[in-house]
Amino acid sequence: MFKRILVANRGEIALRIMRAARELGCETVCVYSEADRDGPWLELADAKVCIGPGPSADSYLRFDRIIAAAETMEADAIHPGYGFLAENAQFNEVCNDCRIRFIGPSPEAMAALGDKIACKRLARETGTPVFPGSDGQIEDPEEAAVIAQDIGYPVIVKAAFGGGGRGMRIAHDEQELRAGIASATQEAVAAFGNGAVYVEKFLERARHVEVQCLGDDHGNAIHLYNRDCTSQRRHQKLVEEGPAPNIDQDVRDRVCESAASLIRAARYSGAATCEFLMDQQQQFYMLEVNTRVQVEHPVTEWITGVDIVKASIQVAAGEPLPVKQEDVRLNGHAIEFRINAEDPDRDFMPQAGVVDTFNVPGGFGIRVDTHVRPGYRIPPNYDSMIAKLIVHGRNREEALARARSALAEFRTGPGATTLSLHRRLIETPQFQNVDMDIHWVERWLEKQ
Repeated sequence: MFKRILVANRGEIALRIMRAARELGCETVCVYSEADRDGPWLELADAKVCIGPGPSADSYLRFDRIIAAAETMEADAIHPGYGFLAENAQFNEVCNDCRIRFIGPSPEAMAALGDKIACKRLARETGTPVFPGSDGQIEDPEEAAVIAQDIGYPVIVKAAFGGGGRGMRIAHDEQELRAGIASATQEAVAAFGNGAVYVEKFLERARHVEVQCLGDDHGNAIHLYNRDCTSQRRHQKLVEEGPAPNIDQDVRDRVCESAASLIRAARYSGAATCEFLMDQQQQFYMLEVNTRVQVEHPVTEWITGVDIVKASIQVAAGEPLPVKQEDVRLNGHAIEFRINAEDPDRDFMPQAGVVDTFNVPGGFGIRVDTHVRPGYRIPPNYDSMIAKLIVHGRNREEALARARSALAEFRTGPGATTLSLHRRLIETPQFQNVDMDIHWVERWLEKQ
């Protein structure tokens, strides 16, 4: 096991990693920016190192400063958490060159699965269902027009190295397709430094379902069942739950097994999530693979009993997976709500500033992952998520009952948060009856 792990992240995920590391007997070093100098999570670290000013480009995204901190503090591993450098294959390679273990997949596996075009090719080889579309990067709009005509509109243009809804354009005809290729390419260059795009079939009313997987360096790969992430706004997830409800058991088994096969074929070590879209006939198509721990990992931890963060550290240290596929059993239902410092009544305007009130709910089946406490100042530099509320019950109905209680009990202020949105959202017929698609929240919000 590692002696000392450097945590290259902030907030609640930094806390989560340090707690898992401490359980494994590892010391921790946490890097931080000047904007996070008073971050409560830093108190849990055995040591801390400032790596630059508030903007992430000058701190959390600086390879040189993070590596220098790791070498100075004699850390033998770096855990990137999620966001920032978590899916940066180049940073992964730099860690390896410096003889520091990147807690995640190898650079080769990360690059293979992070490139959506290469990932689709591997998925086809392993029998994982993918959308019909281009076999590779679109070099010519004429080529794209032929493909779109063949598979039928609507289609979607996607950045090969994109994420978070950037570098994506939906087209219902050839004119929109040509315009979408130009704008998606431009956005992809600005956001990801690579303008490669591809075209595939677009589902009008799809659910977003993902499969949590774990792999190790001994050739083992398992799935931890699936989650539903359909409740989202502008491709940003709001609510996640697991297992994904209202899916036939044979369909669930097939998609979970195909995801594990893909991870195994990539010789993947660590936590990964295979994301799929599902149509109204329960046909699945793979979207992408996230080569890191997900924000919503607590959902899966609660329904399977597997500590995903701890397992990712163990396999990075060369140990085999702590659990076998036949030992993974589903236990009840869990739902996660992302609590963001945004005002849903003012077009989700960010709410930076000092938090005076922060009272979290408690009780049986309720978990809150957060780095916030009264007096904490929310900086304007980073993602607006300040907490995750996760509830668990014997079934979805019991989990929803606990969600109502916990959301009503949760108090923050003075700035607005998405708590008010979640309180209304879970009472909608769409959410209660799982009558959802990835655009249902936006349609619902337009009527509010």
